[in-house]
Amino acid sequence: MTENDEKLLAGFELRMRQLIYLCDMLKDENALLKQHLEQKSTEAEGLSSQIEELKTKYDNLKFAGSYTSGSPEEKERAKGRLSKLVRDVDKCIAMLKG
Repeated sequence: MTENDEKLLAGFELRMRQLIYLCDMLKDENALLKQHLEQKSTEAEGLSSQIEELKTKYDNLKFAGSYTSGSPEEKERAKGRLSKLVRDVDKCIAMLKG
């Protein structure tokens, strides 16, 4: 093997080691990013459920407020909604008994 071939081989070996090092660095970074993504996904799911819970609470407060104070139309809507809920509960009870 000539001196030129040895230099080429050494250069190739050096570049290959650098490439392997960069590949390992990217693998580590990728693993870290996947971990962060999983954490953010978990946080997003928790926040989504919290939003749904708060929407339900808001609707309940809005319903209660419209039933106690508000325009006559709002009171009638609230009474209608309450009547529908009572009918739905009665249907469920009847299905459980039957």
